[in-house]
Formats: sequence, structure tokens, C-alpha cells
Amino acid sequence: MTLSRLSIQHLRNLESVDLRPSPRINLLYGENGSGKTSVLEAIHALAMGRSFRSHKHKPLIQHEREGFTVFARVVSDEREIPLGLYRSRAGEASFKADGQVVSSVAALASLLPIQVINSQTFLLLEGSPKIRRQFMDWLVFHVEPDFFPTWKASQRCLKHRNSLLRRDRIEPSELAVWDRELASLAERMHQYRSASIERFETVFLELLDSFIRIPGVSLSYQRGWDKTRTYSEVLEGGFERDRQMGYTHSGSHRADLRLTVHGTAAADVLSRGQQKLVVCALKIAQGYIFSQLTGRQCVYLVDDLPAELDSDHRAKLVEWLDRLNTQVFITGVEKEPLLADWRSRPQVHSQVFHVEHGGVTPVS
Repeated sequence: MTLSRLSIQHLRNLESVDLRPSPRINLLYGENGSGKTSVLEAIHALAMGRSFRSHKHKPLIQHEREGFTVFARVVSDEREIPLGLYRSRAGEASFKADGQVVSSVAALASLLPIQVINSQTFLLLEGSPKIRRQFMDWLVFHVEPDFFPTWKASQRCLKHRNSLLRRDRIEPSELAVWDRELASLAERMHQYRSASIERFETVFLELLDSFIRIPGVSLSYQRGWDKTRTYSEVLEGGFERDRQMGYTHSGSHRADLRLTVHGTAAADVLSRGQQKLVVCALKIAQGYIFSQLTGRQCVYLVDDLPAELDSDHRAKLVEWLDRLNTQVFITGVEKEPLLADWRSRPQVHSQVFHVEHGGVTPVS
């Protein structure tokens, strides 16, 4: 899975950009504010319908323009598929793949799987459970076709149940139909997640151990309710608390992925450098498992790599990315630190781009 062409119009300070990226490594350098990150945002918007920096689309639109456009040609299984995105200031959104309208962001995401490594990636250790759930569900979504419909049905059911709980008076019998459906959906989601994490944990720990020795590292999946009881029993036993709070306290919507060192949260005991390498290993392991299970590759977007990792840890990440044999877009302020990481790998096909005042120029 690679981008053979990328065209961007009127996104942030990118007036009109047309790139022919390398199928492997693409290095973009330039001053802060030049538009480097905007190129990565454009790719993310094409794959997910939004930027990785914000859910709002209006800040992406260039001043005094009505909307922005991103177009790409995606090579998959030796076939080239055109993808297009248009977002207007008025809220109009148009997604197309191979000339056909794409009806949902989920369908779009399945066409162009991407992984982002940036400053926000480190929230996987110290951020909220929601961030880790989204990380966990990325892999489940891409390898288990029935997961997304199950997740959508679960969200709908949970919404109805919570709406009933917020009524002044509610009896357990009034929740029975929703409880039965929610319990069935939650158990299925747990099965999908636990199977995925079991495979992921082995790869992640082996990958991490090959580059940095951190004794006592453990990854554990928590399903979101008492593991000694069925979810039906949890819903029944927690009715009074749920009624008082006005929402469903336990369930698959509370699932989490915990990384610990000798039983203590990794964020509390690892140095900043170790944390950075660990979260990078989490991202690389996802791409590796995805490739193993699907035979496809995801595209990596790595924003401001030199600023996030020192030279030793950066070299380790570069080695991981090289092993994945996938397409990567990496940004940095200075050209030399970016090039230095890849000079020892002359066999890797790379393309360098200079980004300046919203223009992107290939560099020999």
C-alpha cells in the first residue's frame, strides 16, 4: 500500500502541491510553519476525513478559500486506485475512490491504513483510556471485518440505554431488551479485542526486547468490566448505580490497554527517552501485525522526528521502519539530521523534499 502521487490544494498554507513520493522513504525538511506537517495532515485527512491535530475541518481551509482538496493515487496489489477528498467551509464533504462515492469514513480508512508517530503518540502511556482504546481498535478494525458493525451497534445500544437511565423513574424491566443486546455485543467485542491483543503482545514485547532491555515490561488488556462475571450479571448488579449516575458505568466502552513495569504504570517509572521508544514500538508492532494478517502495508506519518527522539533512539526507529518495508513520510526542520539516519542504508529508495512558504520541491 503506497501513494504514487499526492496533490493538495488550499490546505493551510499549501496553495497547490503535486508530489511523486518514493514508495519507501520520503523526507520533508523546512522551517517551522513552512507546511511540512500540513503535507502529513493532508494524507491523514484523505485516509480519515480529518487532520490528526483536530477534528475540525475549517482550520485546514486556506484563508479566503471555499474549501480544500486532496487527491492521491494509491497502489494496492499492483493496481492503482485514485482517492479524492473535498471539504468545504460550509461543511460539505465528498469522498471518492476509483470514481465512486465513498459513503463513510470507515470505508475510506480501510482503503488507506495509516499510522501516525508525533508528539501526541506519547499519550498512549500517560493519556486517557480512550486514547489507548482507539489505538487498540485500529488493529481490530483492520483485521476483523465484523468488528466495526459490532462496535457501531454497541454504541447505538449504549446511547439508548443511557437515555433511559436519565429518566426520572426507570425500572429494570424497561432496560431488559437493551441489556440483552448490549451484553451480546460487548461479549463479541471482547472476543475480537482479546484475540487481537494476544497476537499483538507477543510481537510488541519481542520487538521492544530486541532494541532496549526493560525488565518487567507487561502489556495487559482490560475488557471494561469484572472478569469474574458475565456482562449480563454486571448490568443487572449495577442497575442502581447506573440509574443514579445516569449512564452505564461498565462495559466495552471502558476497555483499556495497560503497559506496566513490574506492576507499576510505565509512565511513572520509565525515563522520557524510554517512553518514546516504547510508544514507537507500539506503533511499529501494529504495522507489523497488520501486514502479517492482511498481506498489506500501512503508510507511516512521522512528524518532526529529530525533535522527538535523540540520535540513538532515532536510529532504532529508523531500523524498525526499514524492516517494515513500507512507505514512510518523515518531517524535520533541518535536512542533515534527517538524511543522516538513512545514509547507512543506501539500498533504501528515498526521496527528499524541501518545504518552504507552502511550496514543496524535490531535492536530488
